[in-house]
Amino acid sequence: MKQDLRRVLLMQRQALTPEQRAHHDAALGRRLLHWCALHPIDCLGVYWPIRGEPDLHESYAELARHGLRLALPVVTGRDAPLSFAAWTPGDALEEGALNVPVPKTPHRLVTPDALLIPCVGFNKARLRLGYGGGFYDRTLACEPRPLAIGVAYQCSLTEFEAEAHDIALDAVLTEETEY
Repeated sequence: MKQDLRRVLLMQRQALTPEQRAHHDAALGRRLLHWCALHPIDCLGVYWPIRGEPDLHESYAELARHGLRLALPVVTGRDAPLSFAAWTPGDALEEGALNVPVPKTPHRLVTPDALLIPCVGFNKARLRLGYGGGFYDRTLACEPRPLAIGVAYQCSLTEFEAEAHDIALDAVLTEETEY
C-alpha cells in the first residue's frame, strides 16, 4: 500500500513544471527563513535535493550568511541512523551512499539542533512518508532527538495510517503553510 502511495506521490511531484517548482521553492525558502527566525537553533541539518525534492539552496546560503551552522546527512550503514557532517554552501562535495552528495572526506561530524527532512508525502498528523529506507526514522529514534521539520510541496499532503516505527515531525513546511 505505501509503495503504491509513494509511486503516485513521486509522479505528482515530478509533474510540477520548472516554473511551479521555482515558485514553490522560493515560497518554501521564505517559510524556512521565517521558521528559523522564530526558533533559536545553532546548527541545522539540511538535505541535498534528489528526485524532485524542494531545492532550498538559496535559503541555506542566506542562513549561513546569518551565522547558522549547517550540516548534510551522511549514511554510515544500511541499518544505522544518519550522521551529519558540517557543511557550508560552496564547500566541496563528493558522492556518498545512495549517490547523494556529502561533504568531502574527512567529514567533521556535528549534532544538529534541528533537521530539515524531505517528505515524499505527509499527513495532517505530521507523519512522514519517505522512500522506505528508514534512515530518518532511525535518526529520530535516537536521543537526544533534534527538532524534526518536514519539507514538502503541498501536493504531497495525503492520508495514510501510522506504523509502529513512525515518529511525528514537529512541523511540516510547504509552499502554502506550516502544519
